[in-house]
Amino acid sequence: MEIDEKLLIDHLMLIADGHTGDNKQQQEVRDGDVVKGSYSFHEADGSIRTVEYSADDHSGFNAVVHNTAPTAAPVLYKAAPVYAAPVAYKAAHVYAAPAHQYYH
Repeated sequence: MEIDEKLLIDHLMLIADGHTGDNKQQQEVRDGDVVKGSYSFHEADGSIRTVEYSADDHSGFNAVVHNTAPTAAPVLYKAAPVYAAPVAYKAAHVYAAPAHQYYH
């Protein structure tokens, strides 16, 4: 069996999970020993980071990163502190110490 040294692979992956907010994509093409691709994902501030890369025997691995401007930051509301209602305590009964008598 003869193996073709010029291998061509192409793939694409998209993830959009509304429950977790995980949104990313990746695509890559390999043509023999040359690989080119990109991936992107949403940052916590709402911006999108995209990385474009290539790799081959001559140039090695090279990547360029692009960032979009962040969207408006999500509004976080801090809940007001919750205080428990004061507990009414019944005053403890106070006993007088016994009086000591000294006999001479």
